[in-house]
Amino acid sequence: MHRRSFLAASGAIAGAHFFGRPAFAQQAQIKGAGATFPRQVLVAWGEAAKGPVGVQMSYDAAGSNDGIAKVVSREVEFATTASPMSPGRLRDRQLVQFPSMLGPVVFTANLPGVAVKDLKLTGEAIADLYLGKIKRWNDPKLAELNPGLRLPDLAVSPVYRSDIAGTTLLATTYLSRESEAWRNGPRAGTVVQWPVGKGGHLNEGVTEAVAATPGAFGYVTNSFAVSKQLAAAQLRNKSGAFVKPEAASFQAAVDATDWGTRNFAVDMVDLEGPAVWPVIGPSFALLPANPDAEKVEGVRNALKFFDWALNNGGEVARRAGAAPLPDAVNKAVHEAWSAVKAPDGQPLWKG
Repeated sequence: MHRRSFLAASGAIAGAHFFGRPAFAQQAQIKGAGATFPRQVLVAWGEAAKGPVGVQMSYDAAGSNDGIAKVVSREVEFATTASPMSPGRLRDRQLVQFPSMLGPVVFTANLPGVAVKDLKLTGEAIADLYLGKIKRWNDPKLAELNPGLRLPDLAVSPVYRSDIAGTTLLATTYLSRESEAWRNGPRAGTVVQWPVGKGGHLNEGVTEAVAATPGAFGYVTNSFAVSKQLAAAQLRNKSGAFVKPEAASFQAAVDATDWGTRNFAVDMVDLEGPAVWPVIGPSFALLPANPDAEKVEGVRNALKFFDWALNNGGEVARRAGAAPLPDAVNKAVHEAWSAVKAPDGQPLWKG
């Protein structure tokens, strides 16, 4: 599957019939809320889209549950979550769900004298670190994975997300699929019972804890790692190859994904392919399917914003450490927007 050719952020907009607003016109305001997972990309999109779209977006990364509650009560124009909602929940809450970007998860560490980008880890080894089975960084199991890399004689200090997080779900799903001990123990979830280590609140808390403790390591979204210039380890994927957290391996995961799932609820973790990054998943956006009359214009502006982001914001997403949707999925997302309707029953999206 080929990547869409994206226009520059300042380029002309090719989209719905209601575009054409001059860049100097008064900007409309839209609000979003939800997961921290897509925050860096959404903020970058918001800055890049203000001129071309005439929409100013503000985003409150208070967590998926908070975002869902706010979009259900129609306090915001859109919400985000890293965990897709089921068809039944979408129907009951009268929401339309679609992916807006693809977010990799990476593992970073504080190892004095070691270039973390050269560190190689497997899902089984990471599970053993979090299970307390590997207690020091110069353990023979890690040394075997990293011949030629001088690992320090430091105690391992695992750090994990203490809050409910889609990032945790992706990371622990990878561990469950690569480690029988993890699969039969803590298992996968947005919150799990971590056998050892300490918690950090949000990506910031994990990063602060890792930075403060030699020998510490933890997981964050790649977009956050890019924004903070954090080096991340290589991971072994399902095909047995060690891959770097970079655009090519993220794209390989996109290409290996079966996108035929209802409501776009795809599983991208630990897919086959020698170049595939193994810990990645969509960030989902949620829009009201039936906005009230006073919210119609706001939701229409949210659709304008996401239309610009999906059609023109691919390079912005890549620079921020995420991956854009493939062409066919982008087209399907636009088709799904026809389910968002005004009180008179007419679709808000007429692109």
